[in-house]
Amino acid sequence: MPLQITGALGDPDLIRLPWELPLQDWPQHHLVDLPRGISRHVVRFARLSGKVYAIKEISERYAKREYQLLWDLARLDAPAVEPVAYVTGRENGLDAALITRHLQFSLPYRAVMSGTLRPDTLTRLLDALVVLLVRLHLNGFYWGDCSLSNTLFRRDAGAFAAYLVDAETGEMHPMISEGQRLGDIDTAHTNIFGEMLDLEAGGLLHPSIDPMETADDIVARYHRLWNELNESEIIEEVDWHRVEQRIRRLNLLGFDVAEMMVRRKVGTGRLIVRPKVVDAGHHQRRLLRLTGLDVEENQARRLLNDLDGFRVAKGLRHEDEAIVAHRWLAEVFQPTVEAIPVELRGKLEPAQIFHEILDHRWFLSEQAGADVGLAKAVESYVENVLVHKPDEQALLPDDAGALPAPDTTDTPAAADAPKTGDAAGAGDTRDAASPQGPADVQDATHVQDTTDAPDATGVQGTADAPDAAAAPDTSAGK
Repeated sequence: MPLQITGALGDPDLIRLPWELPLQDWPQHHLVDLPRGISRHVVRFARLSGKVYAIKEISERYAKREYQLLWDLARLDAPAVEPVAYVTGRENGLDAALITRHLQFSLPYRAVMSGTLRPDTLTRLLDALVVLLVRLHLNGFYWGDCSLSNTLFRRDAGAFAAYLVDAETGEMHPMISEGQRLGDIDTAHTNIFGEMLDLEAGGLLHPSIDPMETADDIVARYHRLWNELNESEIIEEVDWHRVEQRIRRLNLLGFDVAEMMVRRKVGTGRLIVRPKVVDAGHHQRRLLRLTGLDVEENQARRLLNDLDGFRVAKGLRHEDEAIVAHRWLAEVFQPTVEAIPVELRGKLEPAQIFHEILDHRWFLSEQAGADVGLAKAVESYVENVLVHKPDEQALLPDDAGALPAPDTTDTPAAADAPKTGDAAGAGDTRDAASPQGPADVQDATHVQDTTDAPDATGVQGTADAPDAAAAPDTSAGK
């Protein structure tokens, strides 16, 4: 059987790669060194025409199957790596190969660590993994091997966004069954417990982290988020406002409700209310519609807060939202991003840089006792923070062959930052003209007030955030 490449080929040079050789024997000039997670297969990265592709050797049956599953997930806009093609008919009986596009600015969980894995970093990783698993289940996808190792992470404001990178054991169904869902959770519990033990044995786990408690916690976090999205709620007919509160809570978690099922409870004046169609990416879609910026969910939330703050500061409360967004993009976001030296723009995504500049401005203003302004914050951030960060667009090994650990501290004054929950809430009476404190890390299982994020204008934003009283605390048992 001759060599055959099947897929949405965008680069003719793919056919010219040395497919007659085992992947582990490919000449180095074809490859680029990028951080890789733990894999049962040989995985290499190739750079062609300025694009980077991940290539995995795998049996023909599973290469075709995983390629199709990844396409199914892409059509559903699920967070997963993008399939490119699969290769069959290689010489000397070599296995087939699956080609996916490398996810820019993404890192395996071990590369996210800086020395020892700290509790707050682990919490953010687990939150991202929980959101990923819930989104996959809502789409009818059974993963079969949920773990940190099979996931890539991208920075998402103060949190992380997770992407499925290995769909080899997955199954797509019209709707996932309860047994499949619980089986996935049980597998995640086992795998994460093992990964924590592995980190502990290597001295990479903070002493305060207990592997079994961590594995148990991700199960509890998953169930809290799943129940919030799917649980039926019984209300009195006169309490219809509670339906609106439920929708707002889901919006705060980053989910849109396309349909609500409402039926009367027999023999009573009560209604049973349940979300029927829930889509992730509420803030992403709003920001994309207003500005054309396609970013992660928490980054979108942060940018929308800044956009709303800009609206207040410029006295544009009654102006059309699209017009305000255009002005904010031209007067605030684009000038800030363009102020970053070209040679440093590969460090982080533009939206992440903008988020970190807002935090940095707050720290500088706290130290100075007055708002330092955005221009000074940008200059200081570039000179004192960004220049020292690793290049996450193409994170390469150092001379010794070990991966440089990305800096998970967002600003030089991060040690002085208030802990999550310490920032002022909806009832804060600070002067609206003062720069806001650093954005809280978004807990996927905890409904968070988003009005307290810092913004470029120094005015508290209100991106779709209802009154805090409408968002109940779902973190019991954490």
